[in-house]
Amino acid sequence: MEMSLHHVQVSGPAGCEDAMRAFYAGVLGLTEVPKPERLRARGGVWFRAGSEPGGAEVHVGVEEPFAPARKAHPGIAVADVDALAATVEAAGAPVTWDDNIPGLRRFHTSDPVGNRIEFQQRADA
Repeated sequence: MEMSLHHVQVSGPAGCEDAMRAFYAGVLGLTEVPKPERLRARGGVWFRAGSEPGGAEVHVGVEEPFAPARKAHPGIAVADVDALAATVEAAGAPVTWDDNIPGLRRFHTSDPVGNRIEFQQRADA
């Protein structure tokens, strides 16, 4: 059976949408995707890598009570992890490098509500 990852969902508290837009679209460069009308009343916001359907998505869902995911996290492969780390750091978000997996350059950061996110690139890329 063929499978591919369509999206990951992270949580945020009610009213987090503008802060999440500033980070996921403004800092990371993801494209906001309109939520289906039936889901809009729940709050949250969706993003996609690239502007065309088929790119991996990050969905932010509102959860009350809210607790950020500090261990569980999406791992996102990128073409230039060093450039992204510089962009994330310049925006004021933390960048913590991790060299525990040979052959992989990766760092962790936190979104505006404290959810952990990993970005990675093969070291030979």
